[in-house]
Amino acid sequence: MVIHLTAIHYVYLAFIVFIMALLIKRRDTTMICVAGILALGILATGAVSGSISGVFNSFIYATKELMGTIMIISIIVAMSRVLIRTGINEAMVAPLTRFLRTPAQAFWGIGIIMMVTSWFFWPSPAVALIGAVLLPVAIRVGLPALGAAMAMNLFGHGIALSGDYIIQGAPKLTADAAGLPVTSVMEASVPLVIVMGLVTTVTAFWMMRKDMKNGTWRDGLVTVKSTGNVLAANGEENEQNVILPSKVKKGLALAILLLFLADVVAMFVLKLQGGDATALVGGTAVLILIVISLLAHKNQGLEKITTYLIDGFVFGFKIFGPVIPIAAFFYLGDAAFTDLFGKVLPEASHGIVNDLGVALAGSVPLNGAVGAVTSTITGAITGLDGSGFSGISLAGSIAQLFAAATHTGAATLTALGQIAAIWVGGGTLIPWALIPAAAICGVSPFELARRNLKPVLIGLSVTTIVAMFLI
Repeated sequence: MVIHLTAIHYVYLAFIVFIMALLIKRRDTTMICVAGILALGILATGAVSGSISGVFNSFIYATKELMGTIMIISIIVAMSRVLIRTGINEAMVAPLTRFLRTPAQAFWGIGIIMMVTSWFFWPSPAVALIGAVLLPVAIRVGLPALGAAMAMNLFGHGIALSGDYIIQGAPKLTADAAGLPVTSVMEASVPLVIVMGLVTTVTAFWMMRKDMKNGTWRDGLVTVKSTGNVLAANGEENEQNVILPSKVKKGLALAILLLFLADVVAMFVLKLQGGDATALVGGTAVLILIVISLLAHKNQGLEKITTYLIDGFVFGFKIFGPVIPIAAFFYLGDAAFTDLFGKVLPEASHGIVNDLGVALAGSVPLNGAVGAVTSTITGAITGLDGSGFSGISLAGSIAQLFAAATHTGAATLTALGQIAAIWVGGGTLIPWALIPAAAICGVSPFELARRNLKPVLIGLSVTTIVAMFLI
């Protein structure tokens, strides 16, 4: 398949490079993303009015795409508010402190629990479940909020999602594109997922401990409270907590844990995944919020329910506000461009990002080593839209192309492209892809992306070298 790149492709690529450079330098990129949308709009429509309208419409598109995540984060935070005010969260986490006594135990414990849970239900609902319960424990034993977010993100959206051995959504897409059985791609991915996971998480943990020891650690908190609980509401420390009897708090804590456990069972029995699983967790959180508010505040319960929900949504949109303009630009790399500006790309185009991946694959020499490097880079490029899944079919196709030309292992190349696409876009590097973990922990998604950058790049490099020997 030959794709003729247009000025739109080159302008998009130039803005991507510029935006990534600014992110690495800890500079804000909102204005540059808006400028990128304007430039693409002018090239697509040839009219200033269409370009300006495209800015607003792209914001609407990004908000619609992110709305499910905004809702679950806001609702979980709202529920956490009432648990903090009533002291129920203290009763919930007390038993867990016996097992997580040090920052290291908290980091690896949260990560492993997140990974196992994500295998069954995918990371987004797992973040909501685990973050609400384990985050206070982690902070209490000295693990920074950003460290907890890294653990949830790297183990969930990284290791668990890139392998996807239970739900098998990712290997099914890549295997079909490469014309291979799903089992062969999954088997080939096992050593690569292990290498990628070990190298990345060990590197991230080592860098975290080193920076904490040297005093150069930046937690990137969105809300910093004297209580050390990042889910506390602004000004909430000045409000009087609601005093509940100890037996009542323990009973409610047990009931909440049983409700979320019932959610896990329901997800497994009913085979709920992705958005459906997230919806179940969100609905349960709303019911918990209502019941606890009515019990704790009695006559003022009706008004307090609304207050807690408002606090949750203020927090949610405070987290997502800076991300929507950036997401709006990157979504133009996929289906959003056609939806907003019409069919102005070449007939054979599958989106700007995928076109760039195809062009890269077609411009390099065909041999095993180059094939491994190209599979990794192509997967990473297709992950730039923040999905991870949108480009893995292309990763499978590219792998099949190199395998046929060089007589190397198609399954290994396919698995490598899949891992790169999901680690980048599924995701641990694209800010809005890792927002669930960042928001639950109350840290900046941009700071989390920066923290993940070096460990993930080192992991991808080592994994690519290992793949060269396996093919």
